[in-house]
Amino acid sequence: MATSGRKKGTTGVTAARRPEVRLPPLVPWDGDGLEPDGDYDGVRFDGTDLTDASGRGARFMDCALDGCALDRAELARARFIDAVLTGVRGVGTDLAEASLRDVEVVDARLGGVQLHGAVLERVVVRGGKIDYLNLRKARLKDVVFEGCVLSEPDFGDAHLVRVEFRDCVLKRADFSSARMESVDLRAVAELDIARGVDRLAGAVISPVQLMELAPAFAAQIGVRVEA
Repeated sequence: MATSGRKKGTTGVTAARRPEVRLPPLVPWDGDGLEPDGDYDGVRFDGTDLTDASGRGARFMDCALDGCALDRAELARARFIDAVLTGVRGVGTDLAEASLRDVEVVDARLGGVQLHGAVLERVVVRGGKIDYLNLRKARLKDVVFEGCVLSEPDFGDAHLVRVEFRDCVLKRADFSSARMESVDLRAVAELDIARGVDRLAGAVISPVQLMELAPAFAAQIGVRVEA
């Protein structure tokens, strides 16, 4: 369930709609791993080891994943609807072409997550650290990254609509060929763009960030700055 309204700031940037996930009473999961195209409705995975699990195309609706290990989990084309993932961890989780709608990801510790071609709508990523997040050709709409560290995230060819980065760290971000609409970078704690500074049209930055990015902007249009 999502909030119904969106506010527009003085800059004209429309705020992202945040998810408001209200989970029903959940049934503890007592199965062994996952199944491709499996259907998981109203289930709580509590500390479940899903290492190397094969859940390609599975659907998770009204679910909670708490402290689960997701190393090399195969979740390509999976669907997460009204779900909360708290303290999940792992390396090489495959979520290529997955769909996340009305999802909260809290204090995740992940590396090499494959979300290329995925669709994220009304998603909040709060706290934690994600290394080498692959969002190439993904579609992000009403997504908030808050208080987290994203190390070398790849937004290449992605389409970002109403995406907010708040009190988070972006290290060596790649925005090559990305498209942006109402993307708010003003509250980023640390903004480090490795590639794609020329794709920031449609984003809003602060005056301080403008000064920090000035050398990159100058280089992009071929201006030499010398004392």
